[in-house]
Amino acid sequence: MIKHENRRSRRPAAREERSQILVVCGGEVTEPSYFRGLKKERRNPAVKVIMERKGLDPESLVRFAARKRAVVECDQVWCVVDVDEFDLSRATRLAQREDVRLAISNPCFEYWLLLHFELCSAPLTCYDDVHRRLARHVPHYDKGRLRFADFAQGVDEALERGRSRCTTVGAEHERNPSTGVWALVKEVI
Repeated sequence: MIKHENRRSRRPAAREERSQILVVCGGEVTEPSYFRGLKKERRNPAVKVIMERKGLDPESLVRFAARKRAVVECDQVWCVVDVDEFDLSRATRLAQREDVRLAISNPCFEYWLLLHFELCSAPLTCYDDVHRRLARHVPHYDKGRLRFADFAQGVDEALERGRSRCTTVGAEHERNPSTGVWALVKEVI
């Protein structure tokens, strides 16, 4: 008798191990709304983004994230911060010691949002400069009510544009304009 191989036999499921990313945001609305939208849009089961928001200066935010790591099981810890009026040199040194990655935007997170539509290399001194340019693409943009759908189509382009403006992730505060958010987004997607 000849045995026939069962061609319907199932292979064991091969799942990617989940990479858990803790994202701590300096902004209270814009950044958390963006990352929640990105996570939902991309539906990547290999990534779990845990959102925390705290209206703290960058150095305090890094300390908060390092303490949170002890409570939340995660593979990576990121802080999303703006240059604004902060001196980020102490925060970057602390982040290195605590193994916390920084996604710094200079001058502000809205520069990352602008990159979804255009590559801008002209110096931008403040939020208002960025907002004027962003409003050309998203006329109804409201910092307090970010709609991820306005940016969803441009995520991949923003990744490339952000990478082109960034010489060293975590040192974006030294170059205006620049953002390290692209590196975090790459991990999320």
